[in-house]
Amino acid sequence: MNIKEIKEMISLMNENGLLELEIEKDGMRVKLKKAGHESDSFAAPLIIERGKPLGPASKQTIEAPDAAAIKTIEIKAPMVGTFYRAPSPEAPSYVEIGQILEAGQVICIIEAMKLMNEIKSELKGEILEILVDNTEPVEFGQPLFLIKLL
Repeated sequence: MNIKEIKEMISLMNENGLLELEIEKDGMRVKLKKAGHESDSFAAPLIIERGKPLGPASKQTIEAPDAAAIKTIEIKAPMVGTFYRAPSPEAPSYVEIGQILEAGQVICIIEAMKLMNEIKSELKGEILEILVDNTEPVEFGQPLFLIKLL
């Protein structure tokens, strides 16, 4: 398969409203997935309430540092690619731990097929943890940041 065929597959997905497409041809398998409906540049965040059960089937809890519940989200990779914390090697990082984010603020770049995709915050919050190192490859749905909602 070549790039032209892959672009045709993407067009086929868009024209027919498909979220996932998997094709095998000549011993090569290609699987394409869209990140979601909300935005082309974000995966849906996972909301976790600390100190409360994770779900009806799970009896595990996440320990909170204090008695009050802290609402946090994970910002996940919307695509496969290479994670970059800054727009260039000499530039400062987009975000640091402890920094307050505004909705729409660029938080990182994921390079996929030589295209630089800016990833923006959907919500206002504070960066609690950066879960990926600079220039590290990331998978679709992999957590990148842990954010405390404000």
